[in-house]
Amino acid sequence: MTSPPPEQARPERAKVERAKVERVRVERVRVERVRVTGPPRRRTPGARTRDIDAETRLGEVYMGSLLREQLWLAVRVLAVLAGTVGSLPLAFHLWPGLTDVRLLGAPLPWLLLGVLVYPVLVLLGWRYVRRAERNEADFLELMSEVGE
Repeated sequence: MTSPPPEQARPERAKVERAKVERVRVERVRVERVRVTGPPRRRTPGARTRDIDAETRLGEVYMGSLLREQLWLAVRVLAVLAGTVGSLPLAFHLWPGLTDVRLLGAPLPWLLLGVLVYPVLVLLGWRYVRRAERNEADFLELMSEVGE
């Protein structure tokens, strides 16, 4: 079986390519956009944050308490991080025999610093976010009690 001369093959290829392009254009036109909306969001009443917004002395006390609690939380999380992950290199320096230990064919420092660290970081991050959200929820509850 012989192929057609190159002059005849090119127009046929061009027709096929044009047909593909036209098909894609038609398919694109048929796509219908749908607007996705959620339920209306509840706005917090302005009475709750009036002292904060007006920058009164009482508002400063409220914000200061929230910021102190969030800072204390961050310091505790960093202390746990330094105590766990940060102490591993120090442990390997103080006990050089640990570097010779192999688990699953890999050196122990590689497994601890390259694999085990990530679940610890995820757990600390998850715990930090949950506690920070709880602090903010407690703050909003306090503000709603004051506003009533």
